[in-house]
Amino acid sequence: MKKVILLGGLLLLAGCSSIPKSESGKKTAGKKPSSSLTYSFSTGPAKPRYTQGSARSLQQAFQRWRGVPYRFGGVDADGIDCSAFTRTLYQEVYGMALPRSTYEQVTMGRPVSKQELQPGDLVFFRTGRTRHNGVYVGDGKFAHASSSVGVTISRLDNVYWRSRYWQARRLLDER
Repeated sequence: MKKVILLGGLLLLAGCSSIPKSESGKKTAGKKPSSSLTYSFSTGPAKPRYTQGSARSLQQAFQRWRGVPYRFGGVDADGIDCSAFTRTLYQEVYGMALPRSTYEQVTMGRPVSKQELQPGDLVFFRTGRTRHNGVYVGDGKFAHASSSVGVTISRLDNVYWRSRYWQARRLLDER
């Protein structure tokens, strides 16, 4: 018998396929099983909501990673690349899992213009044969893992980044 329960936006399924048996193999009807399995599936929004505190949380998460060296393919404090850094910030600040690569991240959310940027939006750049990304933190700045200086904050209007700006994507629900 399977039981379906909707609890606080979570769909809970509990299942028990048969009447429990004793160690001797006899059915023990009326006795509760010693364990059961519970599965949960979220039925709520797939995207977390932006909150005023998340801009501050974004800055705090950045501070923990500040200065970590760039390492292509890196995913930890020994070295991290741009897409792993954006993925890590999103997980830490918003609890949202992003794909590992810039090429996958650029397909998420919806496009927003440079004038509409809000903290938490992903920004993307064409840097020759490769692509680069970061997380917009406000005031015309974005946090990213730079191949030359490691995890840092740069200005979008910097000569280098301004000429390579490609697009921005909003992954969070409207603010």
